[in-house]
Amino acid sequence: MRKYRIAGAGAVAFMNRLLTRDIGKLGAGRVAYAVWCNDAGKVIDDGTVFRLGENEFRLCAQEHQQCWLEDSAIGFDVTVEDVTEAVAGLALQGPLSCAVLRRIGLDGIADLKPFGIARFPFEGGELTVSRTGFTGDLGYELWVDPALALVLWDRLMSANPDYRVVPVGSQALNMARIEAGFIQTNTDFVAADFAVRPDRQRSPFELGLDWLVDFRKGHFIGRRALLREKETGPRWRLVGLDVAGNKPARDALIYRGKSRQVGAVTSAMWSPTAKRNIALAVIEARWADTGEGLWAEIYLNRELQWKKIEAPCRIVPRPFFDPPRRRATPALDF
Repeated sequence: MRKYRIAGAGAVAFMNRLLTRDIGKLGAGRVAYAVWCNDAGKVIDDGTVFRLGENEFRLCAQEHQQCWLEDSAIGFDVTVEDVTEAVAGLALQGPLSCAVLRRIGLDGIADLKPFGIARFPFEGGELTVSRTGFTGDLGYELWVDPALALVLWDRLMSANPDYRVVPVGSQALNMARIEAGFIQTNTDFVAADFAVRPDRQRSPFELGLDWLVDFRKGHFIGRRALLREKETGPRWRLVGLDVAGNKPARDALIYRGKSRQVGAVTSAMWSPTAKRNIALAVIEARWADTGEGLWAEIYLNRELQWKKIEAPCRIVPRPFFDPPRRRATPALDF
């Protein structure tokens, strides 16, 4: 993740110009999910916004955004600083994440609400904890000076005998985020700045992020284009699919009535948690409204032999996995 510190008297005005949602409603010590678009209303990237103070924000993004942020900040009383190397980030996720943090001495952590921020003294420095994550389960993200990163890691691992703290990589994280129904840049949509073909770009409406677009707050980058799209309707829709069988529909084409191609799968897996064959797919909006008669054309390689499977699928709400402990406050030990 790239991390950017945005601060100054004009920070709120700049963030509201940059993002599609009304960031002025975000209180200090809170975190919000957000997207930002180009003038055509296509999503450049998505990420989390941390309001660290009245006029100070941290924006976390997947792709490099320094140039876009600096260009967008012209005329605003604000500074944009890339702090990626100055802030170490670690995600602690899962049912026992709160118990582990209590074990290492973070008193009161159970009372932290979802998308809240808390600060704790740590080894002569400060540990910032946000109740956020990319898994859709109970979890936290820990932010600390890089000099204390290994100390924090060792402290968390010291809880291993009782709480089975284990490091996981990107594949496990990808499974968790699909179960949560979270989208990923350059996986479920192509970042507008990276798209070679203009028709591969996607708007917030096409990604099912209508709730992140606030036309009442005034002008923001892409507003005019999004207003037009709201009137005409989006061409595409990103949806959740429940696919028959147990063969993951990775890179599958989606058909209506087995004859008309109407979309394609962007992410897919057999979910060991939900015990379902699930997928995220982008399909033509007119078929997303009904969701009837959809089929996934799945290709499997079995010992160098390719096999085609046609599996019926239906549009279902996201997230696929949504445990109550994700939002429970105080967080409980499981």
